Amino acid sequence: MTAAGLLVLAAAIAIFITAASMSRLYVSDGRVVIVVVAMMLYTLGNLLMIRVMREIGLGAAISVATFAQLVMVNVVAFMVFHERPAPMQTTGIALGALGMLLILLPGGKS
Repeated sequence: MTAAGLLVLAAAIAIFITAASMSRLYVSDGRVVIVVVAMMLYTLGNLLMIRVMREIGLGAAISVATFAQLVMVNVVAFMVFHERPAPMQTTGIALGALGMLLILLPGGKS
């Protein structure tokens, strides 16, 4: 993956985390404008992901982005919203990390 691709991926992930945080705020606040902005951010994030998909493929792009979001959104949930994942959820995150490592390993011919 090129440096530009990594930058676009990082931007998309940051946008998705912001959108998820806004969605959580909507749950607490209930103002429609919050969910509208969150949906606009999700759309922008998906448009950026198209660039990443072209570079590394659909499966790898979505897997990397999803795992990064999983970890980052749990950090935000813990630090901002004071939520804690249950032990089974923590195990799932750890297994996701293992899966991500396997996806990122160099593969043979496909």
